[in-house]
Amino acid sequence: MSSLIDDDEISHETELVWLEDVNGLDYVRQSLDRLPTRRGRPAYYRDGRMVGYAQLGPRARPSRSSGTFRRRVFWLLPHDRDSVPGGLYASSAPAEAIDPRTLAPRDKGRKTQRSEGGPPSPAMQELGIELLW
Repeated sequence: MSSLIDDDEISHETELVWLEDVNGLDYVRQSLDRLPTRRGRPAYYRDGRMVGYAQLGPRARPSRSSGTFRRRVFWLLPHDRDSVPGGLYASSAPAEAIDPRTLAPRDKGRKTQRSEGGPPSPAMQELGIELLW
């Protein structure tokens, strides 16, 4: 979950690599995975699909105990809103969901009305206001 990601855990990110256009996605799930390398496309073992991943700079150090690097991976499950718009997450979102428009290297991103599935009120639309969590 993004709320469980500390800023220092992503402080060595240099780039986010997107495997597909995320502009049409209301949210992506993010997690910190233990991976054997700083860079490159990681192996993916979850259901669904990997949407993107973070690359780390040369100063990132591996874990002393496992020799692995903690890197963010962005992903979606088969029952997420992009695949099943009227499904489980039609008007809500999973806990680890983040609006991909708010993500950047070293920034864990935020939840927004868009990511949470709630439409803005007509007054907010008129004023151009969008809530961020």
